[in-house]
Amino acid sequence: MRDFTGRLVLVGAGKMGAALLEGWLRRGLDPQHVTVIEPQPSPQISALAARGLQINADVNATPGAAAIVIAVKPQAAAQAIPPIVPAVSAATTVVSIMAGRKLQFLSGMLPRPCAIVRAMPNLPAAIGRGITVAVPLNASAEQRALADTLLSATGAVEWIADEALMDAVTAVSGSGPAYVFLLAETLAQAGAAAGLPPRLAARLARETVAGAGALLHQSEEDARTLRENVTSPGGTTAAALAVLMGENGLARLMEKAVAAATARSRELAG
Repeated sequence: MRDFTGRLVLVGAGKMGAALLEGWLRRGLDPQHVTVIEPQPSPQISALAARGLQINADVNATPGAAAIVIAVKPQAAAQAIPPIVPAVSAATTVVSIMAGRKLQFLSGMLPRPCAIVRAMPNLPAAIGRGITVAVPLNASAEQRALADTLLSATGAVEWIADEALMDAVTAVSGSGPAYVFLLAETLAQAGAAAGLPPRLAARLARETVAGAGALLHQSEEDARTLRENVTSPGGTTAAALAVLMGENGLARLMEKAVAAATARSRELAG
């Protein structure tokens, strides 16, 4: 982002907003091009003022922002968006990572026509290893590329054309980290039930899940192939998988879980 010369406004600098800002700066963005709107900026963000970053500046003084990233909680949208409207022009790319706030809602809050991108990052984005799914509205190729650059600062980016898929996206990648944490939690509990000291069981489960995830991330093979590679016929892993892959096993439970999360996402989004 060393070549970015416009004004970038970040609305909300909590965990995800701060992670985005950190990623932009790591990629060479000059803090002098950034305005952060955050009632309670962290000491790290406050310290960036010495490098030219503007904190809670009047956006009326900088109309026509190149990009505005909205990273507040969805319930704060009605209060957070109106003050930034003066910074919006037809050339502005507005990126929202607010959960559940649809493109129709965003366009209704922004009276000036502009490009809007609704995005759904997940928790690992906070450490630069997330994945974000984005859907555009009225975005040119250049504006979509800008949004992609902004969002990729915290991990991979996937684009979809149908906003209706966002509920399933939320269920799979948005809620997905919690499923993985539950796997580590229940694996540790099962280890303790098998006789391992609880602390050792927790360490084994944690490192196994983290290591397997890293291997999946780095390998060119898909999850099924990796699973088959580690499963010897008639071995201990095969015995365990026979349970997990049974009629009422993990696959069926995961299908139900994702369906439930998808349905709840639709309800919350209205």
